[in-house]
Amino acid sequence: MQKLLLFVDKISTWVGQAFSWFIVALTLHVSWEVFSRYVLDHPRAWAFDAMIMMYGTLFMMAGAYTLAKNGHVRGDVIYGFFTPRAQAVLDLTLYIVFFIPGVIALVWAGYTYAAESWSINEHSNITSEGPPVYPFKTVIPLAGAFVLVQGIVEIIRCVICIKEGEWPMREEDVEEVDVEKLKEMVHVKDEDIAKLDQFVVQQEQHK
Repeated sequence: MQKLLLFVDKISTWVGQAFSWFIVALTLHVSWEVFSRYVLDHPRAWAFDAMIMMYGTLFMMAGAYTLAKNGHVRGDVIYGFFTPRAQAVLDLTLYIVFFIPGVIALVWAGYTYAAESWSINEHSNITSEGPPVYPFKTVIPLAGAFVLVQGIVEIIRCVICIKEGEWPMREEDVEEVDVEKLKEMVHVKDEDIAKLDQFVVQQEQHK
């Protein structure tokens, strides 16, 4: 079972990392549009539509990845004081009552929107040269499906935690910097940092 859970984690991670490259494409696109508009005096009417679609795609396709890394926002101030088993009971309740119905509705509605968009060859009406919208709307049910599969994995994790009293492990990925471990690695003490701060202050006073 654990291998299956980690396999789904890896798929969600791969999808999230693959679509993260959209931020690079979006940055290049915006930079070129600014250059084209203000230097070349040749703005493109469809550029704004493309920006919205690229960012929207990035945002939606990162949902399953974020869920796999347990990165969605929650009230940790209270949640963190619960035992793992109590956390699992709360999560399981919320998944069944809110998550599953909501994501299924998202997938169904997204499929309907995408099907209608493809049938009428829909284009953006924000500008006169609006790009096609149907590929972007197709992302809605696709992203919802990935989130739904990952949500089922999280439900299984909740059940395991309720039975065993501790959370099963997850697929590891990029984590925030642990300052204390970093100081140990480079052999830096708090006293050294304080001396450096004092030195910088003294240098600023002499200027």
